[in-house]
Amino acid sequence: MNGKLSWPIFWALVGVFIVNLCLFFIPAFRDLLRGSLLFLSPFAVFFLLGVALIVLTVKEKVAGMLKKSFLLTGASAAGFFVSILLHNAIYGLFIYWFGTDFWNGGDEPFFFILAVIVCPIGFLVGAIWSIVLRYRKV
Repeated sequence: MNGKLSWPIFWALVGVFIVNLCLFFIPAFRDLLRGSLLFLSPFAVFFLLGVALIVLTVKEKVAGMLKKSFLLTGASAAGFFVSILLHNAIYGLFIYWFGTDFWNGGDEPFFFILAVIVCPIGFLVGAIWSIVLRYRKV
């Protein structure tokens, strides 16, 4: 199979995804990092590994379905962090431009839905797809 360097990045990405899930869903784990810059480090690593997976997939000339699954996995990982940043930036800019009453207590929905629903589902689909391609018997 192609992608000799892409596979270690892929497995590191899966590991960091599990750490990020723990930060969201396990209160004891979240409380260890709350209030420090270390809280953001798994998200930054997740983004950087996603970009690295995309670059290595293209550079190694991975072909076929594995290329598509790696690109989906990497783009979803990178897109998660970018969507969070864009969500907060647009929310802040609109409040700055139009005042605090503009949202009527709501939130900016588009990038929020991308970050919370679309990117994690895309990551899981791409990761499971890559694992199936790696271990299936042809």
